[in-house]
Amino acid sequence: MSSQSPVVIVERDANTVRELKQILHYLDMSAVDVPPEGDLVAIMETRPAPYMVMLGECGEPRTQSDAFRRIKAVDPYTPLLLLSSGDAAPAPSDLDHDALARVRLPLRQSEFEAALQKVKTYRENRHQEGSPRSLELFRSLVGSSAGIQRVRNMIEMVARSDANVLIVGESGTGKEVVARHVHHHSNRRSKPFVPLNCGAIPPDLLESELFGHEKGAFTGAIASRQGRFEMADGGTLFLDEIGDMSLNMQVKLLRVLQERTFERVGSNKSHSVNVRIIAATHVNLDQAIREGRFREDLFYRLNVFPIETPPLRARTEDLPLLVNDLVERLDHEGRGTIRLTQSCIDSLTEYNWPGNVRELANLVERLSILYPNGVVDVHDLPEKYRSAQVVARAPAKPYGAPAASGEVPPPAALANPRLPRAGIDLKEHLTVIERDLILQALEETDWVVAHAAKKLCMGRTTLVEKMRKFDLVREGI
Repeated sequence: MSSQSPVVIVERDANTVRELKQILHYLDMSAVDVPPEGDLVAIMETRPAPYMVMLGECGEPRTQSDAFRRIKAVDPYTPLLLLSSGDAAPAPSDLDHDALARVRLPLRQSEFEAALQKVKTYRENRHQEGSPRSLELFRSLVGSSAGIQRVRNMIEMVARSDANVLIVGESGTGKEVVARHVHHHSNRRSKPFVPLNCGAIPPDLLESELFGHEKGAFTGAIASRQGRFEMADGGTLFLDEIGDMSLNMQVKLLRVLQERTFERVGSNKSHSVNVRIIAATHVNLDQAIREGRFREDLFYRLNVFPIETPPLRARTEDLPLLVNDLVERLDHEGRGTIRLTQSCIDSLTEYNWPGNVRELANLVERLSILYPNGVVDVHDLPEKYRSAQVVARAPAKPYGAPAASGEVPPPAALANPRLPRAGIDLKEHLTVIERDLILQALEETDWVVAHAAKKLCMGRTTLVEKMRKFDLVREGI
């Protein structure tokens, strides 16, 4: 950050202010403090504008909300970090939702670094004229690797034009996230963003989904219906997995892109549309063209501005920030929280991640169910995520190991579970825990049912019945 852009600290406690200033000074960041009842407007209107605001203890929640409103009234796009401590009153829910990140006091290095990274990325990706950004959208492109920065730069370059965009990349890399960013930063952002997964719709129904149909056009068409093109008029139509579209539908789509008109199924009346097309695929379209599975003329219509989303294995330096962001989301949704040890993170960075960020999100959610409000070490990861080198360096498993008497104690994280703020469906929660523990036992024993049953202290036939109940089948078999 520029040394001339100060960090504004709004905090009642003088000791907290002094400690925050010392930390910020160590990071070569200047800081000014103001009490919650102070002249926030004058501070916010200084030039250069504040780099960010750290909003902490204000006495009453109403005072904190009032300070927040005064800050946003001067500059609604100022990055705001919400400070919280164990003995402080919880922040109002609307304030917690609008803050860029929440950091706990006393500051924890990894958590504070992740929050500062969010502020840096947020500021880098604001519109030139300072138009508002969606925090949920912002959170989806977490990372500082060269690959993800290149994606952000390309989004910024193409967003304001009406050029068609083709997003390519492996499954789970966030192609729809990129498409939503392009729409959000475009002049069409006040109009609809309409997604359609071409691979999920049967070929004989895809035409109706895209162009709509009239009543009686086919069996089951009991009423006229708009298609996705009409829904997206003035906005953006996102065609996911375009590589799975049949050649017959490719011809019809090409005609609409050329003429900007279409007819509903069962009608000869033409409709004009003003739609921007963003397409995405994990298929190699060059190879598909050579094999006759994709039309070359349609490819050139879509591939005006290509964006390639990098796989997670090519940007593992972003993994700690992604994990932190995913854990934060779970906590914000009232589904508990977890903390991963450094050994755990080191092991995850050595994994190949065939499922990319989607696979990482699934793993974090699974760990939060298995170890709610606990610490996850490398030994607690499913076997395929454990690096042999990291496990060899890591200390012995701190919990879950057999006791001296030979009995197997429950995992420490499950021994004292905490009820989420929003409540919980206990039956569903216990079902999910049971399924995940069974799956973990099977993976740890290479799917040898007898060994897994022994680990779970249950009979083999009982385990087989539960595997059938939860539809647990080894992948690739």
